Amino acid sequence: MKFGLLLIIALAATAQTTKQPRDAALIDDLVTANHVLASEGILDGYGHVSVRDSHNPNHYFLSRSLAPGLVTPADIIEYDLDSNPIDDTRLSYRERFIHGEIYKARPDVMAIVHDHSPAVIPFSVSSVPLRAVSHMGAFIGAGIPVFEIRDVDGMTDMLISNPKRGQALAKTLGGHPAALMRGHGAAVVGETVQVAVGRAVYLDLNAKVQEQAILLGGKVTYFEPEEAVKTAPQDGFVRAWDVWKRKAGAAGVK
Repeated sequence: MKFGLLLIIALAATAQTTKQPRDAALIDDLVTANHVLASEGILDGYGHVSVRDSHNPNHYFLSRSLAPGLVTPADIIEYDLDSNPIDDTRLSYRERFIHGEIYKARPDVMAIVHDHSPAVIPFSVSSVPLRAVSHMGAFIGAGIPVFEIRDVDGMTDMLISNPKRGQALAKTLGGHPAALMRGHGAAVVGETVQVAVGRAVYLDLNAKVQEQAILLGGKVTYFEPEEAVKTAPQDGFVRAWDVWKRKAGAAGVK
């Protein structure tokens, strides 16, 4: 009887410590997201994209420190929300705290993109706010907040390389779909990896269109809040995702 009880306890302890098998489809989508963002010019050798673990919302997946276009399933590391790698000693992205702290603050977020899009950076360093001018950028709504790292840690290397800075960025993001990072880039979120990727692509496109409209010199007509609300719900970028995926594959991004 005593032996049987000890065996049950031992089996229960083993079950608790055994890692859940990874969601292969989710990992495949994460790898695809890396390739798509590289193919579309949103990420180059830098930047990263993550997904929340579908089995455990307190964990997320992110590549090891690697150029996005080179990411494979074998490069994906599992992290807790403090951004500690789970049983993995490979080099991690220094700015992984962007992901962990936003996932903590936003239970609705299932995927995050951090990019250095040259098109959005001007709106992070000027007094001109980034606003929705294109129907595919309607998710921007009335505007996107700008994170100022100087308000958190004074003069820095601009990197979100610790929890304190990640928490401050998450606070600036609030309930918005994205936040600009002054002189750095953007953090873009979504309820799926396809939505996060789509928003990152169209945030970049909207910034380019807005700049072109401003350069024309006339009055720019921006989306009204009601228009943005009615326009923003697209198809989750599913149709675009399929063509982006094929394009990335044809370009040999892998």
